[in-house]
Amino acid sequence: MKPTVLATRKSKVNFMGVISSAFGRLRVIWMMVLAALLLSGCVKYDAGINVENLHNGEIVQHIKLGEQLTSFSKSTVQEYLDSIERRARRLEGKTKRLSKDEMVVNIPFNTGAELESKFNEFFNPSVKKGNKSQTVETVDLPQLESKFRLKQSNLLLFVRNKLIYDVDLRSLGVLSSNGSVIVSPGSLFDLEFSLNTSAKVKSIEKSPNAITPVISDEGHKLVWTLKPGELNHIEAVFWLPSPIGIGALVIALLVVVGFYIKYNTLPGMDMGAVKTQAWQKVQ
Repeated sequence: MKPTVLATRKSKVNFMGVISSAFGRLRVIWMMVLAALLLSGCVKYDAGINVENLHNGEIVQHIKLGEQLTSFSKSTVQEYLDSIERRARRLEGKTKRLSKDEMVVNIPFNTGAELESKFNEFFNPSVKKGNKSQTVETVDLPQLESKFRLKQSNLLLFVRNKLIYDVDLRSLGVLSSNGSVIVSPGSLFDLEFSLNTSAKVKSIEKSPNAITPVISDEGHKLVWTLKPGELNHIEAVFWLPSPIGIGALVIALLVVVGFYIKYNTLPGMDMGAVKTQAWQKVQ
């Protein structure tokens, strides 16, 4: 009888463990659903790039945190906004506090390489390694994998710019064990990326994770609404005038016009005579 009693006790323990685990999971799910309802629209983050020409532009971010979030943890929100200011200063940028929970960040750039470097550094801050310690931001949004690239091709008078931006927002979603989304973060986060240039922009949507943008300003401004909890791919192409190419062309035209004026319009000058004199000097 003792083995039977032990087996019965073990089965009861296992059964109670299963019930406890199930209720624990349900409690976590209900807490996440409740948080989604209470903190609806708690983070609005707009990141954009304004390009005037090849050597003048700025990265702009507009961060607005909802009242539900700021009232939930004022110290954490304050520290997060302070960390944004520190990042901007490291990249020679400026910040402006519109209110206790709203901020605008402007980071200038002068070249395509500088744009790529500063964008990646701001959204993926590097870890500074010391002798025995590391310095990191104490408060931040969930860790996101973001990669920004700008490929430039110089074609004499114009420069072709191909912008590629991949951002993994799956960490913002609450996933089950099989990978399906339990609580959608779409109600928690409102995220946008925009590109505004002096030239028309063409969106490329060949990737399976590509997002279709909203086009405005006659094709000069594109706005992509990022999808929290998913992989997002943005790709666009735009052409900008090349100052070096245009300058070289202007110099060449001035030289040609100068030769033409000198040898064809000045009195007493004849191209045939000039060529004969030049030939005689060579001989």
